[in-house]
Amino acid sequence: MYAIGFLGLIIIIANGIASYRAFKDYEFYQGCTFRVDRILGAKEYKRLITSGFVHISWMHLIFNMVSLYAFSGTLEEHIGGVSFLLIYFGSLLGGNLFSLYIHRNHGNYSAVGASGAVSGVIFAAIALFPGMNLSLILLPIPIPSWVFAILFVAISIRGIRSQRDNIGHDAHLGGGLVGLLIAVMLNPQSLITNPVPIALVAIPSVIFIYLIVKRPEILILGSSLKKPRYLSKDDRYNSEKKAKQEEVDSILDKISEKGFDSLTKKEKDILDKYSGRNNL
Repeated sequence: MYAIGFLGLIIIIANGIASYRAFKDYEFYQGCTFRVDRILGAKEYKRLITSGFVHISWMHLIFNMVSLYAFSGTLEEHIGGVSFLLIYFGSLLGGNLFSLYIHRNHGNYSAVGASGAVSGVIFAAIALFPGMNLSLILLPIPIPSWVFAILFVAISIRGIRSQRDNIGHDAHLGGGLVGLLIAVMLNPQSLITNPVPIALVAIPSVIFIYLIVKRPEILILGSSLKKPRYLSKDDRYNSEKKAKQEEVDSILDKISEKGFDSLTKKEKDILDKYSGRNNL
């Protein structure tokens, strides 16, 4: 049976309050989002944290908070409140910094959500509790937690390279790896009691991040290390940005004049699709 720790409960409540306000107040939402141009250009570094407390929809919020609820209680009880907060906020910051590095040349990129921090909590629990089994909604049969972690890493790596969906896989992977590393540093004994699962999760993640730094062309799905493709991600982003700009501008003008609530459902759908929002 799942239990929730005091600090985990406070974080869930804070996410709920901030997200509810963001749903109602578009300016508040925009002021909290992870936006590359505002972080790097205007030095609004607070967005690295505030973006982790607002979500794009109720479903996005509920999924993240249920996941946090499932893992935070056991972790907080086992390692204590201070260490739990270190893992949570370290993972949130680490995931966003990784995402910032990947998208450093994409000024219009934005994202929201606590998934980086939640991923860190999940990976920390996996590192510290080797006997843990997980039951997934689509696969109700319990599976070892380390198998889930390996699948998570593989999906995140492919998602980062493909950029075909609206999910911040980079923040997931970065936050998950940071959470795992902090948990191991706080509890070095886990390297003895749980070495193989930790290695199977950490090694491919570290290798992929290293390759991103040394060979950024691998971010284009289908490219190889020997024969890189010469179409850069910057070219693709700039082309897409130019194509959608006129459509978005008219909607933003309407928001500026009449407020977000004046938009029709169709206009809101277009804004959701093309404004660069990403679920973290």
